[in-house]
Amino acid sequence: CCSLSPAMEGSEVESDILRRVRALLRELDGHHPSCQSDRGMLRWTLHKKIDQNPSSSCVLVRVLVKELERAERGDLRHYIIPLLHTLMYTLIQAPCIPDELCARVYDFCKRLLTLPKPFCTIGLDYASRLKVERTAPGTLYQRMVVSEQSLRSAPCPHQDRIFVFADPELLPEAICTALLSDTEAARLCQSPRGCMSCVVTHALQAALGDSCDVPSLRARLQELSPGDVEHWFQQVVAAVECAGSEGGSERGSERGSEQGSERGSERDQHTARLERIYHSLLGSVPAGSAPQEGLQGTPLPNPNISFHLWTEEEQLWKELVLFLRPLPQSCDPDGLGQELEPLEIQDILPDCACCERSRCSVLSTDSGIERDLPAQEEPCAPCAPYTEHSRLHRKGGIKKKPSPLDSVAFLQAGSGGPGGKPSGKLPRRSGMPAEAAAPLQRMHTARVLLLGDDRILGRLAQAYHSLRKRETRRVFLTPRLNLQFYHIPVVPGHGGAAADHAGPEELCEVARYLGRADPWYESNINTLCHMIPTLATMPSSPSRALVTDLFLTDVIAYYARMGTQPVCFQVHAVKVGWLIPRQGRSVLSIVRWDEGNSVPPCSLPAELSTTKRKTTPDGPGIDLTVTYSKVVLSERCQELALALRSTGLLVKAIPAEGAADRGCLSVTLTEIVRTNNLAGRSFSAVANRFKTRSMKVRSPEQRPFTVRLDKDSRRTYRDVIGLDVSPCLEPSYCLQKARAMKCSPHEAEDVGFVKFLPKSLLLPINTFAGAVQ
Repeated sequence: CCSLSPAMEGSEVESDILRRVRALLRELDGHHPSCQSDRGMLRWTLHKKIDQNPSSSCVLVRVLVKELERAERGDLRHYIIPLLHTLMYTLIQAPCIPDELCARVYDFCKRLLTLPKPFCTIGLDYASRLKVERTAPGTLYQRMVVSEQSLRSAPCPHQDRIFVFADPELLPEAICTALLSDTEAARLCQSPRGCMSCVVTHALQAALGDSCDVPSLRARLQELSPGDVEHWFQQVVAAVECAGSEGGSERGSERGSEQGSERGSERDQHTARLERIYHSLLGSVPAGSAPQEGLQGTPLPNPNISFHLWTEEEQLWKELVLFLRPLPQSCDPDGLGQELEPLEIQDILPDCACCERSRCSVLSTDSGIERDLPAQEEPCAPCAPYTEHSRLHRKGGIKKKPSPLDSVAFLQAGSGGPGGKPSGKLPRRSGMPAEAAAPLQRMHTARVLLLGDDRILGRLAQAYHSLRKRETRRVFLTPRLNLQFYHIPVVPGHGGAAADHAGPEELCEVARYLGRADPWYESNINTLCHMIPTLATMPSSPSRALVTDLFLTDVIAYYARMGTQPVCFQVHAVKVGWLIPRQGRSVLSIVRWDEGNSVPPCSLPAELSTTKRKTTPDGPGIDLTVTYSKVVLSERCQELALALRSTGLLVKAIPAEGAADRGCLSVTLTEIVRTNNLAGRSFSAVANRFKTRSMKVRSPEQRPFTVRLDKDSRRTYRDVIGLDVSPCLEPSYCLQKARAMKCSPHEAEDVGFVKFLPKSLLLPINTFAGAVQ
């Protein structure tokens, strides 16, 4: 398919690439480069070198295949996933790769199926992609560009978008402004016509190889009008997808030789089909007259990245709805936040503290107008007066303009596109047969990337729980949208308005855990913790434009494209009891626990001092009673209770070094021990540590203490006398369980459909490998 020039086949190029790959592997082992500025940039510089010299892509693929086979023989499993991601990212962008190299990678991915997760999961995913790519070269590049740029194409209806969220109160204004300008500049430098031209050029070059005259093809596409470019783009996409769908639907029961011959014939047909399109597009250039200047690559356009300052509570949900169903031109998206109304509610979920006051709405097509009611038989004479008094009468009221996002018609209109339900009216009566709804397909993928420290993840957990409750009431996003979360830690030199006194290590515990679980995440993402503030605050200069625009957008794109393995964290519900009743005596907080609750030495308020039984404090701290369920290996519930005097309580949901259980809470309780001696009374602090899944903290003397969640000073609660911590339940589970309890009120265990639903609410954060065992 491709023939390398003698210069590119030389040992000098291969040795340089091998040296760069070995440097990547040494960084995975913890041997960081001598120059600290190179940390996290080795992968980026390697791919940029291939972009500048596309002919060396075959050399890089060959080197990576050899290193993968060497890691397999030496049982160096922590090398496999980083090398495989680097290899696949090179294959997607490479202009042409020999089939024998693709076959070696395909066989290696199939051998990964015998290994545990995540190796078998990633191996199966990449094996299925390579199977399609070998039949129709250029399919992976085409699908990625079409979905990321939202190009209209019937064979590829999928759309993909990256949403970058940053909290302006946690990051300095300079960082937010720089990131906003960089992502906006990267988006404006691309056009739909340019992306279509890239798809056409790459597909023809991948199929025809050296016989494709890339300079003439690019010049011809520049001469065409936008309508003609779109015409040829549709032709190429249809041809590639036709061959790709045939290659991906082969029967697995066929023998290898039969599969190889069939794949070869399908590839020949695909090449002939694209060759006809190539000659029709160029017209006057005969076959085989392309100048032998080596392979010229086609750049991979940056994905569609939108940057958002997280200023509203419902902003995440609104952006996802607008992604699925854009507002009409007459609607102002900036004014939607003030008009959000609560949804129609019917059923109450009384048994779930984290989902209390959550209800399920039922859509009605009743207009509320009397003349729209169906005709009924004339009632008898004695019933006439009663019927006359029971007629509906409409009284005057205030007419309020509803928000377009809360409109049922607006949400239903979003299902009229590909993969949506057919539009139609619901039956007025339950006895009328309903029309069969077409199965929904997830045609959109939203990749939500959070920039910041652990405090923004606590806010994400709240927004995610709110989104799940909305979907329980009225399903709209779930069947149509594939929602994925990503996290890039950013620690500014000086914090924003909500900054705390915690250090960088304490504010990025989630990222440090993800780095321990996935070495490739540690090498490529955790190194940005201090690099992004440095790059974002650099003065405007050509060097800043060269480094910032390319590096930051490329890292975000690489993370979103290749990070597909989630690490799930348990979301915990915290119920706070107040000294003075406030709105039902409790407040609900859905958090991702990283740093728990601090109980500082507190002085009683003056207005409550008369209620104290003791006039002198018995040492520092306050008396607490702690009830918790101890975690044991047998998974049996063992309830324990403690009564002690304490000055502090710290609860973490992030496992310690080497721990694998992400569902346990690590509790550190500072107990004050009183000692009587000849010199008098002395006090000493002793740290009590235990693990639990749920706990209750009470102040028996009604002395208030302070609670802070997720290291966020904005989420500090004072005058607290009680605290309940438990795993947050999935709202859909709570709804189905409440319905099942109505039918079987005496059943203590989950029955029916409830047994198969996920019980706990988990927050997935994507990495490159997930949690490597």
